[in-house]
Amino acid sequence: MDAHLVLKPRAVTIGFRKGKAMGRKGRVHVGVARGRCMGNYRIGVLPGDGTGREVALEAQRILNAIEANTNHGFEQTVIQCGGQHYMETGEEWAEGSFEFCRDEADAIYLGAIGYPGALLPNGDLAGGSVILGMRSGLDLYANLRPIKLYEGVPHKVHGRFTQIWEPGMVDMTVLRENTEGLYHSLLRRSADRAQGREPYEPPSMEFPGLQGEVAYDPRPISEHGSERLIKMGFDIAETRNGAPLDGVKRVSCIDKSNVTRGCQLFRRTFDKVAERYPGTEKDYGYIDAFMQWLTRSPESYDVVVTSNMFGDIATDLGAVLQGGMGMAASGNIGDDHAFFEPVHGSAPKYAGMNKVNPIATINSIQLMMDWLGRKNGEEELIRIGRLVDESVADHLRDGKGLTYDLGGNASCSAVGESISSRLVAKLSEEF
Repeated sequence: MDAHLVLKPRAVTIGFRKGKAMGRKGRVHVGVARGRCMGNYRIGVLPGDGTGREVALEAQRILNAIEANTNHGFEQTVIQCGGQHYMETGEEWAEGSFEFCRDEADAIYLGAIGYPGALLPNGDLAGGSVILGMRSGLDLYANLRPIKLYEGVPHKVHGRFTQIWEPGMVDMTVLRENTEGLYHSLLRRSADRAQGREPYEPPSMEFPGLQGEVAYDPRPISEHGSERLIKMGFDIAETRNGAPLDGVKRVSCIDKSNVTRGCQLFRRTFDKVAERYPGTEKDYGYIDAFMQWLTRSPESYDVVVTSNMFGDIATDLGAVLQGGMGMAASGNIGDDHAFFEPVHGSAPKYAGMNKVNPIATINSIQLMMDWLGRKNGEEELIRIGRLVDESVADHLRDGKGLTYDLGGNASCSAVGESISSRLVAKLSEEF
């Protein structure tokens, strides 16, 4: 089946107010993809801001292709949200949207959040109750960032495209704690706002020796929060083929335990969890040294676990190894819920130009399929996720349809169509 023939969702408009239909303000658009099988899974699609709206269409293209060529159906509920939505309507998303994501959605896709000048009265990012509110409010404690370099992907350095790292030598998964650490207060405020609670503020603190205005963000790290993240890291290592360098299953603990008490707790917890996995090698590094090793010897890494802020920074550097932020997919994962997003941000200067790379989005859908498959015991969905990955690899290996960030001039939609077309062919053969 030609990818161009995959039916797009038909949209109706509904609203929520405490679970009931509401008036014109705060509308939630529901698109139902038509395929062989309806409604196996309900997917929340949150386009967000800027180029997030464009790449969300490519996420839907992939979901539609899967539905049209397999027995897996996806009911897509499209929720407008973000900074631009806030400036236009006075709300970050429709009332009841958080409850829909918590109580009804089987998985969630988010395009991007961030619009120029869109701030809440307290100075927080408008749209924060969407992305940050879900991370904290749905207890999505693990931020999953695969860092993999595909064949045919160049690196932009000194203003030109060249091959610096080798495909096959960059293939790691970084797990960043997603609900604690330096961002805890902001995450909690955002979750409170999403659920209509009084926003949390940390207690007042005094800092001897400091003068003038002082601003601070506490950095709480708990044994419980660390343990569940680290355990997930070891579990993921069990499913992988080890580090590219030597094929050894290895989990690396990256911290600053020579300085901070929170990191000392994180490392002690790492050692306790590691005892349950005698077949997996444990490894250690300080974050400052790791930032060097990440670029000089990425082939040594298999799975990495780290705290919230360290992981936030390190994974964006890691994206350089895989070709840039346009290649960087992610999952925000908890025990019961998950949402998946490209991490390139809303890139407002490119909005409406059909220019940005949709591969981070497409690979985020691949992660979604894998997560849904493992959570629900659906081996076919795991296989479908692999076929999405193979379709991306085939497109990049061909080298003819690269977006501007990879040195080409292909459009966002053209890349999405190419990958979808390859996926349709693979699905048709297999299913």
